[in-house]
This record gives sequence, structure tokens and C-alpha cells, in this order.
Amino acid sequence: MTGLTPPPLRDDCFAMPRGAHWTPVPEALDLLRARLTTVTGAETVAVPLAAGRVLAEAAVARRAHPPAANSAVDGYGFAHALLGEGPQNLPLVAGRAAAGAPFAGAVPAGHAIRILTGAILPDGVDTVVLEEDCATDATRVAFQGRVRRGANTRRAGEDMAEGAGILPAGRVLTPADVATLTAAGLDTVAVRRRLRVAVLSTGDELRPAGQAVTAGHIPDANRPMLAAMAARWGCDVVDLGAAPDEAAAIAAALDRGAREADAILTSGGASAGDEDHISALLTGAGAMALWRVAMKPGRPLALGMWKSVPVFGLPGNPVAAFVCALIFARPALMRMAGADWPEPQGYMVPAAFTKSKKSGRHEYLRARLRSGAAEVFASEGSGRVSGLSWAEGLVELPHEAADIAPGAPVRFIPFAEFGL
Repeated sequence: MTGLTPPPLRDDCFAMPRGAHWTPVPEALDLLRARLTTVTGAETVAVPLAAGRVLAEAAVARRAHPPAANSAVDGYGFAHALLGEGPQNLPLVAGRAAAGAPFAGAVPAGHAIRILTGAILPDGVDTVVLEEDCATDATRVAFQGRVRRGANTRRAGEDMAEGAGILPAGRVLTPADVATLTAAGLDTVAVRRRLRVAVLSTGDELRPAGQAVTAGHIPDANRPMLAAMAARWGCDVVDLGAAPDEAAAIAAALDRGAREADAILTSGGASAGDEDHISALLTGAGAMALWRVAMKPGRPLALGMWKSVPVFGLPGNPVAAFVCALIFARPALMRMAGADWPEPQGYMVPAAFTKSKKSGRHEYLRARLRSGAAEVFASEGSGRVSGLSWAEGLVELPHEAADIAPGAPVRFIPFAEFGL
């Protein structure tokens, strides 16, 4: 597989079924999952540099771990079969066994040896007694005889056997995985090339961070936010800047994104108004689908292809852009990067708020846990960007109507479950 590049996505991969209207969130996610495929090729990297990368091939152990039977403690080793009843008093052989300095000979029957944690068990040893349970004068060792066979030892290969599969393709490697791969004898591993994600903001009112903001203008908060999110998800980010509400300027930015990236995230201009050029351009390119997703915040989600590169048109309000990126862009980008489709795990906690929710849409509330209960941000407005910093996760309220009172169970999803 290493070195191969998957084919691009089809231009009609985002087309909605006939008659689709307000699409429930689970259905929209199922459609994305079914239609998106891996677009990144594979390359080989050194294991110490592999954290955060996506495995392109299942990893197979090149050596057993542990490679030989060894001691799990500092103590004294002997052959269990030769123990008698009651207290034991065994002569010690000269020398010792230590990690990295194995005992060169065999331990004679009826004898014991000083052995340290991690040391390979010498011939003639299958059991170790903890040194705290022993008395010794450096020539003999005494301990009680009720020691089970194999006590305080590790079997060869009990963790990983040589040739065994240890990590599956599609896994995003963690620092713990780096340890596992190294222990299994791998120095290099086949991973997916990092997905390149371009980020574009649109709007005459936007000014980049650090630039003076005059009347009628606002700082462009979405672009650095989305770029930081994509970077946390292991993507290489291409910053397309902020384009004014001009079709030609936006088209030029999309052209650059199609040349330099595998996917494009945009914010603003994704609905159907006079200045919604993202939607108009994608429609004109013949590869546009305005998914009306039954959710708050969010709803319109413009999905399309620009010169064979998928475009995810997110809402312009920062909170809606953030939530839509978590719910839709993240799993889509992870699938394109070759990773397993992520399923954020939430858990039920008591509510520390009151809310009457209508039927017909999913709602995501900025939330945090305090004293084991979920508090929600005071305002549900999509422009209240400070609520994103206040929050530690989302409370997900399902499609059905609900009257929520303090103490009622609600589903809380920490931001860590979205890779943040």
C-alpha cells in the first residue's frame, strides 16, 4: 500500500436523495460516512515521529514482548517443583540476574539466585519470591513455602507475540501507541500522508487578526479557529485568508485551495442570500448540495466539489461554525485522511439548567460540568463566541421535544471526544 494514492472523490458524492428536506443529524452523518473515502496516499515514517498520524497498514509485531521470561519484581528465583512443605531455606548461587545483565549459567536444583526486576529468568528458575518476604545472609535465603508456581514472573510474549497484529489500519496513533510499536520491534511504520485542509473566510466585514477594525467591520475569528481545529485533528493547514463578497475573489481563493489542499473549509456565504457566493459558485460548478440539517446551531450546510476537491461550507456565525465543524467536518476529514470514523462518546449527567425544547431538530448547547452536573452557557446565540471558551463540551439534546428541569439526565460530550 505504501506510496499508492487513492482516487479522488466523485463530483456527485454530496448529492442528497430526491425529496430530502430537513435531514436529521444522524441521517446526515450516515450519508457522509457512506459517501466519503480516503484520499491520502501512504508514506513511511520513523515510529518516534508517528504520533498523531493515521496508520495506513495494520502494524504487526516483529518481536515478542517480553522477548523472554523475566522477573516482575526484585527478589529470589528458584525452581518451584523442588520446594518442600513449610518454611524454605535455600543456598544462593554466586552472582545475580539483572535487566541487561543476565546470569550466564544455570541455577542448580535446590538453589536460589538473587534476581532483579526485568531480568531474564536463568535456566533452572520458574518462580520468584518477593525480597520483602525473605530473610537472607547473602549465602542463603529463607521464606515461607506457600508460593505458587510462576509467581512474580512474566511469560515470554505474554503481552505481544511475534507476528501478531497489534494496531489496526485507520488508527490515529497516540504517544502510548509509539511505546507499543517500539516495544514490538518496529522502527518505521506506514502512515497516511497528512490531509491538507484549506481554510477560507468570506465577507466584506472581516478584518484579519491584528488589523485595525473600523465601524462596520469585525475581526475574522472563524478562520484562525477553524485552522486551529484542523491542526488539532492532524491536518496540514493552508490559510486562504479572507475573501471579500465578490464572486471572482472567492473563486480565485477556491482555485488556490483546490491546487494546494485535499479539502476546503469555508465560513460564511453558504446559504442562499444575495451575498452567499460560496453556494452560488458551487452551484455554478455543477456540484453543490445545500443540506438542510435539522440542528441548532447550524442548519444550512453547503457541501460541494470545486475542481474535484470537497468544500464544506460552514455557517458564518462563530458558534454555528464551531459546532458544525465538530459534528460534520471532523468525521468527514478524518474519513478522508484514512482514519476510522470517529464516534464521540458522551455520558449521562444531571442537568443544572431548565429548558423547554421543541421537536424536530437536534440541539447542541455549550456546557461544562460543575459538581457532577451540566451547566449551559447563559445565551444560545450563535454570535456569542465567548461561550466557546467558557464551555468544556456540548450537551446534546435529541430530535424529540423535551422539558428539562434541574436533575434531569442529559448527554454531555466533552470537547476531548471531538479531538480538541
